Amino acid sequence: MIPATSFNDQRVAVFGLGGSGRATAAALIAGGADVVAWDDSPDRVGDAEADGIPVADLRDADWAGFTALLLAPGVPLTHPAPHWTVGRARAAGVEVIGDIEVFCRERRRHVPDAPFVAITGTNGKSTTTALIGHLLAVAGRDAQVGGNIGTPVLALEPPATGRFHVIEVSSYQIDLAPSLDPSIGVLLNITPDHLDRHGTFARYAAIKERLVAAADIAIIGVDEGPTQAIADRLERSGRKVIRVSARRPLAEGYFVEGVTLRRADAAASEDVAPIAGTPALRGVHNGENAAAAVATAETLGLSGADIRKGLVSFRGLHHRMEEVGRLGRVLFVNDSKATNADAAAKALASFDRIYWIAGGRAKEGGIAELASFFPRIVKAYLIGEAMDVFAETLDGEVPFERSGTLVAAVGQAARDASADRATEPVVLLSPACASFDQFDNFERRGDAFRSAALSLDGVEAREEAA
Repeated sequence: MIPATSFNDQRVAVFGLGGSGRATAAALIAGGADVVAWDDSPDRVGDAEADGIPVADLRDADWAGFTALLLAPGVPLTHPAPHWTVGRARAAGVEVIGDIEVFCRERRRHVPDAPFVAITGTNGKSTTTALIGHLLAVAGRDAQVGGNIGTPVLALEPPATGRFHVIEVSSYQIDLAPSLDPSIGVLLNITPDHLDRHGTFARYAAIKERLVAAADIAIIGVDEGPTQAIADRLERSGRKVIRVSARRPLAEGYFVEGVTLRRADAAASEDVAPIAGTPALRGVHNGENAAAAVATAETLGLSGADIRKGLVSFRGLHHRMEEVGRLGRVLFVNDSKATNADAAAKALASFDRIYWIAGGRAKEGGIAELASFFPRIVKAYLIGEAMDVFAETLDGEVPFERSGTLVAAVGQAARDASADRATEPVVLLSPACASFDQFDNFERRGDAFRSAALSLDGVEAREEAA
């Protein structure tokens, strides 16, 4: 745990008592703060109270007595409307921040030179965060990995000399971290997402930019217009920028050429590491993730040998292009994290013969933008609320079945893929949808896919992801 000493002897409100909210409250208490915590969910309030966190309804609180409101990232700050606690805090002149901001203050207060790598992007940030942490661990470094991925940031070990904090940061968390100042900031890509929470794409992009704007070194994927513009803008302002690309050679920076990562500068271009033979880094999008991770690792001083060893041993993450098992030549891939069309495109681009399981609660735009990948899809198996809408888009373009449920879709796709004589037909769950029509979250959906696939006769499980 990281005690929040910067709030010692101060009265602090905490709203949102999920995992990160409870970790924040515990860190504040450990740092000597007077905490009052609450949540709209009675069950979460009860769980927090059982953990020894002081709880009281913040509707009845004297807000003039609070120094800050610590807001959980899942609670609306601006859109579609500020949460009622935000209104109360602003009316009383109380700052509204989140756990990442507390971490930044503690680092600056105690060990300002402790290495802090922050990673964001619309897609790929979890894989890149995990890969950077893995490369550091393989090289024998103390790597604390968390934030939006896995362990809440304040539940990690405190900043220390020689200890590396590798933190995934969502747009929600950036919005609550006004002094975010990593030693290395990694911005992978920006495509429309979470507009219900940020209002416009321009505002969403501006929030993402803030992660690299105050970084000592900014590592930026430049395969898209918005991030290319950010890289140019930061460089003009005097910031050190390292560009990465998975799609084209760069005069300076890190890029993927074939199956090799290369580094270029004004003097020369040279190979850094191969990425072939690493299933967890399959696909162009993972080329971008690998390039960003390797650029970070080299900037942090890791050797080429340690980086190559780490790349080969990386097993990836659950629910992100996760190879679940094989039935003869048929490969089962769990990409349940693909909750929008842009994310699903990354998986569809990675295989040639796809039996695609898609559907759930559709997001704006549906799957029309995936039309260029339709020739790769042998057949689609549609599930959930989006079933009929997706069927209209696929009609006449891709054969499909209205499977309804995930279990039915897995069985039907396995049946058809097993009859395919291709070298590696792939049963791919990459839903291009939120999960909330049939599952609590994308993790539960991915677990259900894995269970259904491994329950089929003859399926051999693959080694599990990290």
